[in-house]
Amino acid sequence: MTSEKEVQAGRVLAVFDFDGTLAAKDSLWPFLVAVAGWPRCVLAALSCCMALGALLSGGDLRSKVKAILLDRILKGRRFEDLKPAIERMRTWPQWLPTVDALKKHHEAGDLIVIATGSLDLYVKEMLGSLPYDDILATEMDLRDGVLTGQMTLGNCVRQRKAERVAAYMNQYGPFTDSWGYGNAPHDLPMMALMNHRVVVPSA
Repeated sequence: MTSEKEVQAGRVLAVFDFDGTLAAKDSLWPFLVAVAGWPRCVLAALSCCMALGALLSGGDLRSKVKAILLDRILKGRRFEDLKPAIERMRTWPQWLPTVDALKKHHEAGDLIVIATGSLDLYVKEMLGSLPYDDILATEMDLRDGVLTGQMTLGNCVRQRKAERVAAYMNQYGPFTDSWGYGNAPHDLPMMALMNHRVVVPSA
């Protein structure tokens, strides 16, 4: 969790997903390709296919695949060496009309939280000058400036995202009203926590 400023209880809360909600498509694969190149990423994807039997044995398949990709591609890399790839993510977003809703919430003085499965390594760069108060993202373990390839708080998607948003609301609320913006079916658990729900059609 990265607080941009002090959270004030009693405000309206607006929670926005990022990939597929504020910006079109998914940001993880473009980032990994920027870090390691296509050949390394394709090999990592093939390793997921080879482990398909184990991956199918219960649990969140998408998160298991993501965990393997992150381990294969990011483990052992120094954060400093990722900066060119992180910088490249500044120009990646193709903004969707939901950005206008975010700006209206900002103009109204509402508390804006970005809740995303995108990695904390680069999500700030993608947001650029968009107004927001806080970020809940998939956080990567960093030790002495080196990535372990592990997610510290799990994959911030679906039910796990809902759990983190619920914890945030309990910590910083109560809020006078709440809005959730996301895409189906991935963000429905998070949006179920909100008084108002806006489902963004797939781009």
